[in-house]
Formats: sequence, C-alpha cells, structure tokens
Amino acid sequence: MGITSDGRVVIVTGAGQGIGRAHALTLAADGAQVVVNDVGNAADVVAEQIRAAGGEAVASKGDVAEWEYGEQLVRTALDAFGRLDALVNNAGLVRDRMLVNMSEHEWDTVLRVDLKGHFVPLRHAAAHWRDQAKAGTPVAARVVNTSSGAGLLGSVGQGNYAAAKAGVVGLTLVAAAELARYGITVNAIAPAARTPMTEAVFARTMAKPESGFDPMDPANVSPLVVWLAGEDSGDVTGRVFEVEAGILSPADGWQHGPREDKGARWLPEEVGPAVRRLLEQAPPPAPVYGG
Repeated sequence: MGITSDGRVVIVTGAGQGIGRAHALTLAADGAQVVVNDVGNAADVVAEQIRAAGGEAVASKGDVAEWEYGEQLVRTALDAFGRLDALVNNAGLVRDRMLVNMSEHEWDTVLRVDLKGHFVPLRHAAAHWRDQAKAGTPVAARVVNTSSGAGLLGSVGQGNYAAAKAGVVGLTLVAAAELARYGITVNAIAPAARTPMTEAVFARTMAKPESGFDPMDPANVSPLVVWLAGEDSGDVTGRVFEVEAGILSPADGWQHGPREDKGARWLPEEVGPAVRRLLEQAPPPAPVYGG
C-alpha cells in the first residue's frame, strides 16, 4: 500500500486494457478502491485481477458517452464504496484516415468517444462533488483527463483524434476554472506508450535497454496519474503533462504572443507586413507529428 491513494475511491474509464488497465492496477496497488469501466468483459477481468491481488475493485460496463450511463457510473462508485474521490478519464479510440478520405462516421465516432466520453463522466462526477461542497462536506476531488501529443501538436492522418484530444485540453482548462470553488482539481496528461491503439507505432520488437526497463510500457504513465488523483496534488490544476518512459514534462500551451496595436482599424495592405513582423518575434510552432 502507498500513502497517495489509501482510502480514496477512483473511477478509471477505458480500464479494460492498455494505459487504463495500468492505471487501475497501479491505483489499486497504491491503496485505492477502483471502479473499472470498459464496454465489455475486460472490465470484469481487470477488477478480478485487482481483487485477486488483495485490492478492492468493482467492474462497470458501459459507454461513457451515454448520458444515463455517466450518471450510473458515479452511482456505482457511491453504492460500492460510499464515496468518490477521483475520476480518471481514459477511454478513447482511433479511426485514422487522411482528411480527404475520412467519413462522417469516422469523424463522429472519435469525437463522441474521445471528447464527449470525457465530458459525460466529468459532468456527473462534478455535480456530485458540487452538491457535497454546498452541503458543507469538505471535498478534495480530482479529475485526470487524457489528451495526446496529437491534441497538442496535431498528427497527420488523425484529424478526428487530434481535434478530440485538443478539445480535451480545452475542456480541462474550463473545468479547472469553473470547479476550483468546490475543491475539485482538473488536469490532463498526454501520454506516449504501447497500447492496442498504438502497437503499429510502438512495436513490441522495440529494443529495450539491458536494464529491462521498457520505455513504452503503459505502466510508466500511471504513477503521475496516481499522484494527480491523490490529495497531495491539490495545488495543481488546469495543467497538461506529457509523460513517456521516465520523462515528465508540463506542456506549455497557447500563450499570448507579441502584438502590434495600431490604435485604429488596420488596412488590408498593412496586415501582411505587420503579421510578418510579429512572426519574426514569435517562437516557431513545434512540428505536427508525421508532417
């Protein structure tokens, strides 16, 4: 048992495999009581694995983008363990395609699961915590969302996924600002690891150091999530962290850049030279993945 998660109840969505499974197992090993969400029987398998190791977990099978299920998911935590302390939004999928070949269904599916599937559980969990705070119950609640390098920088062939994951960052920033008054922090991670979604990118044959440390093991991501879901992280909110192998890095998002104020409306012929002067002063953007 650890000191970070002891006694805390945490929902992990998309926890039947990959990074979500690693989160659930690591949280449980650190003392958390875990609600394992996934759409299929993998949720039962992971919950049973936690219990077999001496931890506490229940499975909850359902679609996190469905409104009624989002409310049910929060109720599952309350019915099983009497409380809810943290939500780890991890569920997601990909439907990669170049934009000119992407179908409406491929666009809608990814935005629905990867973005709406973050909003729905967050909304119902936050409403529960708000009601607690208004009733005078102290709240030290945590939300950990899952973005991606694609959401921060873009990724060729992943316009739908990049848009959804960029949306997760925007949702994180707004939720952090709106929910701070209730004792809720909201942060996001942008992980890189080998999962069923990324096997083509991070092949299992990737060379490993002689130490045996696998830099693409999903479990490398989970210690940050354990900390962000714990009470000690209460002074950190509205931030995005890139995490890969043994690397932690706060991601620096959009900032106000250099500016010129003419004090009057610009003429069209003045705009081009002004923009070029400003771009000379601004740092160049990081390249899009695959560009």
